[in-house]
Amino acid sequence: MTAQLTATPADALIDVPRHISVQGLAPGEVVTLHSRTVRGPGVVWRSSARFAADTAGQVDLQRDAPLSGSYSGVSPMGLVWSQAPETEGAPREVFGAEPAAALTVEVTAERGDKTVLQTQFVQRLANVGVTRREVRERGLVGTLFLPAGPGPHPAVLILNGSGGGINEPRAALYASHGYAALALGYFKAPGLSDYISNTRLEIFETALQWMHETLKPANGFVALSGQSRGGELVLLLGSLFPHLVSAVIGYVPSAVVNCAQNACDPAIGREGPAWLYRDQPIPDVWQNNRSATWAPWDDGPQPRRHTLALLTSLQDPEAVERARIRVENIRGPVLLLSASDDGSWPSSLYSRMVTERLAQFKHPHAVQHLDYEGGGHSIVFPYVPTTQLVYAHPVSRRQSTTGGSPPVNAHADENSWAGVLRFLELATQAQKAQQAPKA
Repeated sequence: MTAQLTATPADALIDVPRHISVQGLAPGEVVTLHSRTVRGPGVVWRSSARFAADTAGQVDLQRDAPLSGSYSGVSPMGLVWSQAPETEGAPREVFGAEPAAALTVEVTAERGDKTVLQTQFVQRLANVGVTRREVRERGLVGTLFLPAGPGPHPAVLILNGSGGGINEPRAALYASHGYAALALGYFKAPGLSDYISNTRLEIFETALQWMHETLKPANGFVALSGQSRGGELVLLLGSLFPHLVSAVIGYVPSAVVNCAQNACDPAIGREGPAWLYRDQPIPDVWQNNRSATWAPWDDGPQPRRHTLALLTSLQDPEAVERARIRVENIRGPVLLLSASDDGSWPSSLYSRMVTERLAQFKHPHAVQHLDYEGGGHSIVFPYVPTTQLVYAHPVSRRQSTTGGSPPVNAHADENSWAGVLRFLELATQAQKAQQAPKA
């Protein structure tokens, strides 16, 4: 039998696992599998792992752990999440030069006699029929992805964290699963400030109104999905504009309003406000805080952990109460995704603070908290590299760690996305049932 390397399906959404296998080897034969993907601004990412064929001459990544290599243990997509840039210090962007463009993963199997088998598979963010258009109206700067088909579709507003920009990859994937998805920029986007300082919450109020009026979503369903500072933001927006928000998904969120931190305008400083509403700063936990200090971050060992400084701000109960997000005002289900080894801020603790507050107020909607033991701050969606744990912040350029480890973070990516899709399915069903005519 001629040796053959296969990866199936060959072309599918990025969140679809692939079956990678080699057939036709000699029993016990050792082969090295390599993966290669061009990501971000033309950077090559690679991984490799050595495997021994079974008695039938097969290697199956759904079943077999590598003898050695970029990852260990059985992991069908280990060759993808264990990829790292081949050039040290290269940009860490894991998507394409065009953020929502498909990625091609090349896989080769190298045998001892130097025979090389080759295959590839395509990871798509946008499914067939998904459309993309830029939104530049009413002061909004974003990108709208619409699912195939006439609709109406339920909708999701997607917000990035302290890196700013427009999260097109996540919006494209939401649209691929049937949601009208608006990825909205609020800083570090065309025509906007380079900094998070003094961001006006009216931007988001306008975006939500625009979505209801323009998209006319199915059953009026508009969810919020945000990560990190965006996770703080979606909880805050859900509490301030409950009549416009149907459900909230907080990726590694905060339970309190924080100051501008590392994404600040240097002229204002990191303890200046991040959020304004009606020209007034939203009170944050660093204001008049008797315990907060940046020392564990400024003077801590490398790689620095921003979480250690933020924990000091939670030691002043009065400051915490002043800055607490009034999550009890949210009028819909809430999903929180966090990690116990979050190096950027204490998302596990923050999420518990939120769930405890909602329980205290007997929140009438579903509340779910998925917490990943040993995971880090960067929870995305399945089958992207998770190896770049130390990075320079895109605004301040200060180096720190997001925490976690590549295999645990890969598990969090996979498990959390399944949880998000299930949460949205149940939330849309609940809203549809609520709006159905009463018999």
